[in-house]
Amino acid sequence: VQLQASGGGLVQAGDSLRLSCTASRRTFTSYSLGWFRQAPGKEREFVGAVQYGGGRTWLADSVKGRFTISRDNAAKTLNLQMNNLKPDDTGVYYCAAQFVGASPSVSSAWGYWGQGTLVTVSS
Repeated sequence: VQLQASGGGLVQAGDSLRLSCTASRRTFTSYSLGWFRQAPGKEREFVGAVQYGGGRTWLADSVKGRFTISRDNAAKTLNLQMNNLKPDDTGVYYCAAQFVGASPSVSSAWGYWGQGTLVTVSS
């Protein structure tokens, strides 16, 4: 599976951004999908995930109420709507596919990764 994230940019605190991740494989609908982010000098952290059927979603506590994760299986796209952005949201955002295990928040549980898109939030 090849994943390509897009939509990052430089915004001010309080602004919104919408990230998208497109997948190349026809079996897109079979994979759970997720977003992670990595700030400079920090470890990669879980942002959110959506189950392969779209029926279940997970979001990190730090983004609940501000971010929404969704998928469009027809378009083979994963989306992350980010509202009320904060400087702490700054980082490279990566999309991932196919996690194995009980929790999607573990980065090592994911099998495929995209290249990432940079989000910078200024104060």
